[in-house]
Amino acid sequence: MGYMAAELTYPQHLRALLVLGLPLIGSNLAQFAISLTDAVMLGWYDVEALAGQVLGSTVFFILFLFGSGFALAVMPMIATAAASGEERQVRRVTRMGLWQAAAFGVLTLPVFLASGPLLRAAGQADSAAQLAHQYLVINGWAMVPALIVMVLKSYLAALERTRVVLWVTLGAVGVNILVNYALIFGNWNAPELGIRGAAIASLVVHIASMLALVAYAAWATPEHTIFQRLWRPDWEAAVQVFRLGWPIGLTSLAEVGLFGAASLMMGWLGTLPLAAHGIALQIASATFMAHLGLSSAVTVLAGKALGQRNEANLRRTAIVGITLSMSLAGATMVLFFAMPETLIGLFLDPADPARSDVMAIAVGLLAAAAVFQVADSAQVMALGLLRGVQDTRVPMVMAGISYWLVGMPVAYALGFVLDMGGVGIWLGLAAGLALAGVLMMTRFWRGRARLARS
Repeated sequence: MGYMAAELTYPQHLRALLVLGLPLIGSNLAQFAISLTDAVMLGWYDVEALAGQVLGSTVFFILFLFGSGFALAVMPMIATAAASGEERQVRRVTRMGLWQAAAFGVLTLPVFLASGPLLRAAGQADSAAQLAHQYLVINGWAMVPALIVMVLKSYLAALERTRVVLWVTLGAVGVNILVNYALIFGNWNAPELGIRGAAIASLVVHIASMLALVAYAAWATPEHTIFQRLWRPDWEAAVQVFRLGWPIGLTSLAEVGLFGAASLMMGWLGTLPLAAHGIALQIASATFMAHLGLSSAVTVLAGKALGQRNEANLRRTAIVGITLSMSLAGATMVLFFAMPETLIGLFLDPADPARSDVMAIAVGLLAAAAVFQVADSAQVMALGLLRGVQDTRVPMVMAGISYWLVGMPVAYALGFVLDMGGVGIWLGLAAGLALAGVLMMTRFWRGRARLARS
């Protein structure tokens, strides 16, 4: 793919980043579209079913995020091994990533099968807990294929085969819509299953995606033979993946927990502020998907530079990646400030009597979201670079401190003590993200200097 051991120019780095990053951005947005279409179609079917699915998918997503740490650990390890010519290490790491993904998926099954009583014990209403249970006893079986898909996406991205990741994810969107349409509503002579239909659709999508990526990986990369003798353990490689992966999983949990706690605090303000928060969060999440795609691309390129011991390429990858991400953050800031009503209006029924009240609150939240675009961009790019050089434990601690010891208290203080409401809560999120960005960027550039000296 043209990323050689020789020092590349800035335009060459930009091209390498876009070739890798654009399909990953598209894949992330397509993945986002799957959850969005689930919400929209269940919302059309029954609001209670939607509430149950939101609760069930939240439980699934939290466990999926932690398990994804092992899959994401595979990406920089493969990029580094491939760049240094260690083809055997590529095979070892990928296999043990698949092992750990499958093992974690199996370990989560009891949680899903007992989800009804667990959710009721956590204070959830009986009806919502029962619907979430119906969803999870079916969709819980999707955890193993979902995490295997994540490992294979990391494997293919590390080898710069990102287009297939995009096409498979786009195909998954289409399959999800069709199966939802048939099984939620009972169309095409299919049974009307409501929330269970959505769960079956999700399970089908994850299994189909897994089979497609397994087939492609076996066909396109026969030199790595990642599926041959897959049953044989490699404890050394397993330990390497685990050591790098569990901090990534906990870092992701710390961030999603921050936004989950913010949603809880918005709920204290009332139903309309919570609805406005949900809309603003959907819009901000869509732009975050772009930064996440670029972050994965810099992880691969930084991993390659590490494998080649090429400090100059590592530095230029970082500069180009950060510049591109900051430019995107600047553009979204302008968009959020210039046309908030247009963006928010996409989520609101013109005939809804609460439309103007929700709109007024959401406009303020979107302005706060514009402020933290740069902070969010900085921390996600720093995380991508640090993962590329296989530095995950200290960033995990930095994330915990930034999000929970700074972001959460500041959000509470601004939102409730200083009575700034929802905007104060979102500015607290911005404070936590900004501190994470500063700490992690500082760690990366100091570490890069040490690599240069070595």
